[in-house]
Amino acid sequence: MKFQLLLAGLAMLSCSCTRHTPVVNGVARGLAKPVQSRAPTAPTPTVWERQVKNAVDAGDGDYELRRLREIVAAEPGNIPARLDLAAVYRQRGFPDVALEVTRLAAARFPESGEVELALVRSLRDLNRRTEATEGLEAFLKAHSQTAPEYYSWLGILRDESGLWPAGEPAHRQAVELSPNFDYLHNNLGYNLLMQKKNDEAAEEFRTALKLNPKSQVARNNLGLVLANQDAAEQAVASFQAVSDPATAHNNLAAVYLEKGNYPAARKELGVALSYNKTHPAALKNLELVGRMDGQAATRAGESAAPPRWTRWKIGFRRLFVGPLEDSQPEAARTVSAK
Repeated sequence: MKFQLLLAGLAMLSCSCTRHTPVVNGVARGLAKPVQSRAPTAPTPTVWERQVKNAVDAGDGDYELRRLREIVAAEPGNIPARLDLAAVYRQRGFPDVALEVTRLAAARFPESGEVELALVRSLRDLNRRTEATEGLEAFLKAHSQTAPEYYSWLGILRDESGLWPAGEPAHRQAVELSPNFDYLHNNLGYNLLMQKKNDEAAEEFRTALKLNPKSQVARNNLGLVLANQDAAEQAVASFQAVSDPATAHNNLAAVYLEKGNYPAARKELGVALSYNKTHPAALKNLELVGRMDGQAATRAGESAAPPRWTRWKIGFRRLFVGPLEDSQPEAARTVSAK
């Protein structure tokens, strides 16, 4: 299975941004205290107990959930059924229950790599990345694996925790195990890009494109590297290979915005709007430039607002890191351009 991290698109790369966030295209729970009533009644259920009861009630009217629960009860050693049950609970909006199902499976089958990866995904769903990382590290120490997914996941978890240097060796090990998988090269390239190792990142993205010339993710990421290397024409060409001219120039402008080069950003936005004067992302980014450098008025009826750098940085990162998709072999970073 491939698990891809879709780089939602630089808010600057043609989506819409506000720094606030440039627009790019393409691209735990505690227990409630029991409440005593006047009469001697049973204590109020805890939050967790209510969650379980709601999940069970939901399952009673859900054929798929009821069927899977019956299979697990009748066949306690059926690992696929347990994982399917966790997946359905997650899809139905009960991630806590899904996590407990996978935890029970991991306790019963501690040597199963399939169960370990399911547990990692469930923990990540609830933003418990530290626990997921430590658990996967311990699992790999006790049970060496030859499939790249385990090390790619380890790299991704470290990346998402901001531990880029620690994530690099995990990504490299995944590539070493399966050098012909383009998404693994893309993931390594993304890690290197975040460490500002632009030359090495570009090499990985080019390798990914040799393996899969149609990869929009690798193509957009290569454009980002080229923009960081001040190779503007090559960056636009790479962006335009998977988008239109207006979007390509807007995406380059988004990179300049992130770097604080407002004059260059204005220039690229002007080119983008010359191709499409109603390009929504370019218009929003142009307004954003005005708010940043104070050289342009805001739209009628709006007042200038001070830049919110934290929100901007978070928004920019989200352009490149999104939720894992169970339909992909591994988490691959992408910037999607429309």
